[in-house]
Amino acid sequence: MMTDPFFYATAIPAVILVGLSKGGFGGAMALLGVPLMALTISPVQAAAILLPILIVMDMVSLWTWRSHKDTRTLVIMLPGALVGIGIGWITAAWVTVAMIKLIVGAVALWFVWRYVAQNLAAARNGAEHAARGHRPVQGVLWGTLSGFTSFVSHAGGPPYQMYTLPLRQDPKTYTGTSVRFFTIINAVKLAPYFALGQFDSTNLSTSLALAPLAPVATLGGAYIVKRMKPDIFYPFMYAMVLLAALKLIWDGMVYLMA
Repeated sequence: MMTDPFFYATAIPAVILVGLSKGGFGGAMALLGVPLMALTISPVQAAAILLPILIVMDMVSLWTWRSHKDTRTLVIMLPGALVGIGIGWITAAWVTVAMIKLIVGAVALWFVWRYVAQNLAAARNGAEHAARGHRPVQGVLWGTLSGFTSFVSHAGGPPYQMYTLPLRQDPKTYTGTSVRFFTIINAVKLAPYFALGQFDSTNLSTSLALAPLAPVATLGGAYIVKRMKPDIFYPFMYAMVLLAALKLIWDGMVYLMA
């Protein structure tokens, strides 16, 4: 088990932020997990330590949001996500994480800009921004990108949100569906992570030491989201996507310059 106190000074806040995100409080917080831990250990080791903790959070979230889901979203997006995980596994030795983060960050930034532009146009016309229906082809593509980026850097949230936020589901339905989506993704990721040798005794024992924080933070996030109205929830979620986009672009630029 890791014994460096400086590691835990970064890992404990990281787990709390990721737990709030897993409870439904916005994907941008989850993106801070690995970078925070990577201040004291390698990003690869940080991702490996965090994955079992994510599984614990997923179990708590599944129970918390057990009555809320949109099956059609899962049917559309999960096949692509599984393909994306496979692509990430196959290309693990060659993929440039910095470039992936830059691309996903840029697309997410455009996504938020489009949302703001559409809402401004709707406000000028005296109409509300309408929800979109399901688009299976786009859903499969965004699901594939979500599975891929989740595998390489635990950053599957923005691609998932780019498809699902325009659906404007009830906040509880949105959160319960995303919980199921990422629970399945994280469970599937376990096999390739084992195959790539990421789970040694040090990493697993450290995960176990940090795991008690997971349910507390996750339930805290769920408590807040369950009390948010849609007219607050969706602007907040788009703000989280904006923060995620800026974080991804920053990380990508830092890696490339290094």
